[in-house]
Amino acid sequence: MDKTAFLGLMSGTSMDGIDAVLVSFSDHTLTLHATHTQAYPDTLRQRLTRLSQNQGSPDDLGELDHQLGCLFGEAARQVLEKSPLSAVDVAAIGSHGQTVRHQPKCKTPFSIQLGDPNIIVEATGIPTVADFRRRDIAAGGEGAPLVPAFHRAYFGQSNEDRCILNIGGIANISWLSGDNSDDASGFDTGPGNGLMDAWCLHQTGRHYDENGRWANEGRIDQNLLSDMLSDGYFAQQAPKSTGKEKFNLDWIQTMLNRHPEVRPADVQRTLLELTVITIVRQLPQSSPQLKIYACGGGVKNSVLMAELQKACLPFSVHSTQELGLDPQWVEATAFAWLAKQTLLKLPGNVPKVTGAIGNRILGAIYWP
Repeated sequence: MDKTAFLGLMSGTSMDGIDAVLVSFSDHTLTLHATHTQAYPDTLRQRLTRLSQNQGSPDDLGELDHQLGCLFGEAARQVLEKSPLSAVDVAAIGSHGQTVRHQPKCKTPFSIQLGDPNIIVEATGIPTVADFRRRDIAAGGEGAPLVPAFHRAYFGQSNEDRCILNIGGIANISWLSGDNSDDASGFDTGPGNGLMDAWCLHQTGRHYDENGRWANEGRIDQNLLSDMLSDGYFAQQAPKSTGKEKFNLDWIQTMLNRHPEVRPADVQRTLLELTVITIVRQLPQSSPQLKIYACGGGVKNSVLMAELQKACLPFSVHSTQELGLDPQWVEATAFAWLAKQTLLKLPGNVPKVTGAIGNRILGAIYWP
């Protein structure tokens, strides 16, 4: 394989749109050629949210798979138009797809991502790698998180312990030991922006709380917070992963049934604190010199980041921008890298992270 450019497509648990990157990899460096974000129409977001909560039909599944395939294909075309490269320069597209259901611990484990890769290939003429999670699940793993392998490859640094913190709809951490560059661990800590976004939309009609301003108007309700923290997920040992099928508006309403007196703004502030605490409690405590590098949409919430920095002391919280990659594009870049791994017949999972019985080559390749 002589081409070094790969295209990554990522839509996370926030379900707000598709991040697309065109990137070249060389040794332990990368070059970002172009980026693009393809927003989801409101009606599509609503249908995806319902489907993620098991409210849909087989027709919904098929229709949304097709619609998302078209949108992912369009996102790929748009990022190519913004770059100095053309389709013939790209070795492959790595498409995460849109997760609508993630159940790795049920009797018949599965994870479903929509966004038909056949349509992406037809739209671009570029080989497309998709369906990354199910091979790891077939090998006994959670199928998530998958980004720690990329974090280890490009953010790992000898003599410095690092934690890469991704705050999307769900938050996850990758722990990178400075003593052993091959060592990496990680898991989903719990809700990132997802619960705050769901409550904000329910109460205000806005899809998110810009800069945490509404949360900043409220106060933490300690009784509600204690009830939320008693959820069994937070006490589970890794490997573990979760999604909107668990942490959603219904989860909030169940909690509020026991605390009906809490003001809406106080609920928002309490949800923000829940995100902070469930991240901080699960950070590795063995390294006094740990540096935390944050990425994902949560980095744009200044109140969240300020509270996180206070709670993390004496650790310091930085942006992945300091490591050479803008926080918004880390996950899309990770799936471009995972596509490269697949084409090279190299593993893309970290068994210590997912719980799989061994290293596995991830994804299926769809050829033009």
